[in-house]
Amino acid sequence: MNATINLENKHFPVLLNELISIISPLYGGTFIDCTFGQGGYSKKILENKNNNIIALDRDKDVFSSASKLQAQYKNRFKFYNIKFSQLDKVRLQNSKLKGIIFDLGYSLNQIKDSQKALSFSHKGKLNMKMGINDFSADDVISKMKENNLIKVFKVLGDERYSKKIAKEIVNKRKEKTLKTEDLVQIIDNVKKYQKTKIHNSTKVFQALRILVNNEISELINGLVNSFNLIPVGGIIAVVTFHSIEDKIVKFFFKHHSEQKNSSRYLPHNDISESCFKLIDKKPILPSSLEIKHNPPSRSAKLRYGIKINNKCDFNYFRKKFKNFTDIEDLV
Repeated sequence: MNATINLENKHFPVLLNELISIISPLYGGTFIDCTFGQGGYSKKILENKNNNIIALDRDKDVFSSASKLQAQYKNRFKFYNIKFSQLDKVRLQNSKLKGIIFDLGYSLNQIKDSQKALSFSHKGKLNMKMGINDFSADDVISKMKENNLIKVFKVLGDERYSKKIAKEIVNKRKEKTLKTEDLVQIIDNVKKYQKTKIHNSTKVFQALRILVNNEISELINGLVNSFNLIPVGGIIAVVTFHSIEDKIVKFFFKHHSEQKNSSRYLPHNDISESCFKLIDKKPILPSSLEIKHNPPSRSAKLRYGIKINNKCDFNYFRKKFKNFTDIEDLV
């Protein structure tokens, strides 16, 4: 979420200090901020006059923040209103690319935006589009077949009550167009006797956000394109906020940093190449102080890898998570 800490009306991205400590040895070049949001990472990196930033964001509502940085840093900052899976469209020219950064969450402004309706706390028409989208959450809830709704909630949300929730949605939408509050009520009715630590609607809304924004295929393509773009010695760093994202990022770095010996018991394309060097094999987590000031940061995990090889086969990586991308293709 570009999840933020609000201290004295200032906003800071999660794990800022930890990220800077990782990339600062490479200062003196260009860094790509793939999820610009409110610009927290970009601003901090630009404080060093030897650094340049290329920022990306699919959300056109960040133009205001991007324009301010463009005016302040002129030739050292460039913004693209594109999805990060489109990294191949970025023009580096003679820039010395040193690092590519992803913060896979939503900014505080985005969560509070009633038009985007990302949260179950909003009321009104379902949306969840982050920009450059083909469909909305309203399209999914209004039109998707019951069996496919079950798959979306189960696979992308790990929702235990997927079947019952999908059935109720299909029944209720015959009576009226379902709004955000209607969907929340349906989920509450299905799970009314269940006691959980998280809100009843959390998993279904997560699944819808992932589906509407093609977050899984975006992440996979973004990671692969990052590897293809960055030179040997450069860093790719990713902050995740839920288990599916972290599983993908963990596998991306770990699988491609281990040289497995050939074996007749293993499929050929399960033999990975050493494409990354991992300094920290375990994820970097927020400090207790950061979590205290910003409770949503508790789910954040930072992983990174240093590129050591120009050649890498990502076919098995893509196949590994095909069950998720297949769900995204149901719409």
